[in-house]
Amino acid sequence: MSEDMRTFGYLCPKCGKTVMGTRSVFALEASNAEVECDCGESRLQVKFDGEKYQVYVPCGLCGETHMALCPPDRILHGATALGCARTKQFACFIGDEGTVEKNLRELAILAEKEKQQKDEGEEAFVDNVIMYEVLSELKDIAARPQGITCACGSSRYGMEIRRSAVDLVCRDCGAKLRIPAATDRDLDDLCCHMKLVIPGK
Repeated sequence: MSEDMRTFGYLCPKCGKTVMGTRSVFALEASNAEVECDCGESRLQVKFDGEKYQVYVPCGLCGETHMALCPPDRILHGATALGCARTKQFACFIGDEGTVEKNLRELAILAEKEKQQKDEGEEAFVDNVIMYEVLSELKDIAARPQGITCACGSSRYGMEIRRSAVDLVCRDCGAKLRIPAATDRDLDDLCCHMKLVIPGK
């Protein structure tokens, strides 16, 4: 995908689905843009006043709409993320399609987990930032050839996300590998691994 196209992504606060839309840099420089959810209940708006972009983001985490002022460089080049002040999480991603899609997937997991925890009345994770980074690192490891396997020979696994750890569970033998996800040390330990092997049963 060329640098001339920009993808915007957010989580719809109404239906909970991930929403992505791609616009050309030319169109963004020339006029305002909107990315609407299929449910019709939310839309991300991008407005340009000649100097700065105003981005109105429907937030799938707190339910409000956030407004961010961004210089053109931040909107039209590289990758950027806009945060939710209430939850301290990223609520919107702008960049190439692959990067936006990957980050949106992780945001959807976090939002679902936080919703479950809210129903149970406790904080979702011991440290949201560390959990987010650990999930991102696990995705990177999983993307490598034979990145996550089980000693039983299977490479099929699932993830169970807990408050302070992520369990990798072999879909064939049921063995588990617990990845701690609460401190900087946990993240550093995980970053040392090129591959992960679940101890088979």
